[in-house]
Amino acid sequence: MFPFQAVIFDLDGTLADSLRDLGDAMNRALEDFRLPGHPLEAYRRFVGEGVDVMVRRAAAPESRPEILKAIADDYRKHYGLIDHAHTGPYPGISELLDVLTAAKVKLAVLSNKRDDFTKALVAKKFSRWRFADVRGEMEGVPRKPDPTAAFELALSLNVLPANIAFVGDTAVDMNTAKNAGMQRIGCLWGFRDRDELLGAGAQRLLAAPMDLVQPT
Repeated sequence: MFPFQAVIFDLDGTLADSLRDLGDAMNRALEDFRLPGHPLEAYRRFVGEGVDVMVRRAAAPESRPEILKAIADDYRKHYGLIDHAHTGPYPGISELLDVLTAAKVKLAVLSNKRDDFTKALVAKKFSRWRFADVRGEMEGVPRKPDPTAAFELALSLNVLPANIAFVGDTAVDMNTAKNAGMQRIGCLWGFRDRDELLGAGAQRLLAAPMDLVQPT
């Protein structure tokens, strides 16, 4: 029915509209260290490459490693306390997951968010659907755009990489898909824009989630 047998989704900015919770947690951590916060829109550029990168961007010009680590730990504390209060599926995501599930397309999630936070968010906000595998950042496994985790997901799904659609909202996601030999699908409702996705080699852009299951 579709030109793929499985879909690997990025989480924040792709499945989950989580910008407010991410930004609120980081701003609270910055306040604890008497550093200036940022408007939520700024976090569209800060997120996507893991907590350490987000902290470096948000806390600039602070650069002392021990302080950045302490801010990252404080951010994780605040993010856990917020408990996804303002996070949920983007409009159209529920309908897309329903269609993919009915068509027996295998579903997975690969995020640069810490693995326990990734699993907790999917369990809390996406429990209606069965994801064959959900993975976040784990010690000993390189983060996206390294393809290691994507290859491991392909093995877990028992689907060849070329038959997997990798759907994400950032250049990191498109480069991950390219490095893994997967279909590169960019979503325009997320944290980054058309130019970034095309510049990173997106083969297809989706204006809305249901576009994934429409003929090209």
